[in-house]
Amino acid sequence: MTNADIIRGLYESFASGDVPAVLGAFDENIRWTEAEGFMYGGTYNGPNAVLENVFMKLGTEWEGFAAVPNKIVDGGDGNVISTGIYSGKFLNTGKSISVPFAHSWELSDGKIKKFTQYTDTAVIARELGI
Repeated sequence: MTNADIIRGLYESFASGDVPAVLGAFDENIRWTEAEGFMYGGTYNGPNAVLENVFMKLGTEWEGFAAVPNKIVDGGDGNVISTGIYSGKFLNTGKSISVPFAHSWELSDGKIKKFTQYTDTAVIARELGI
């Protein structure tokens, strides 16, 4: 299985709500960075920190949140880049988004060690009215 296959499977698990499978793909010392200016912006260390500070919020503060990749590129040496679209309705404002993202993934020994999110946080804030 290639690193791109691992990331493709991760998005599929996330889309189906299989959070244990997503967390199982993480290295125990994963470093997960949400973009500065994003509502969950910051760096979280370890699977539990990602679960509590990102995934649980996406699951409770959104209706139908999705991160759908349209391209996954395996750059070799454990580096994978994906681009796609975030969508969903933010329950606090009742407003929806459809905005592009880019994700940078670093893997080692079949586990995700680092994630970095890139998205236009100003557009998200404007569209959601926050």
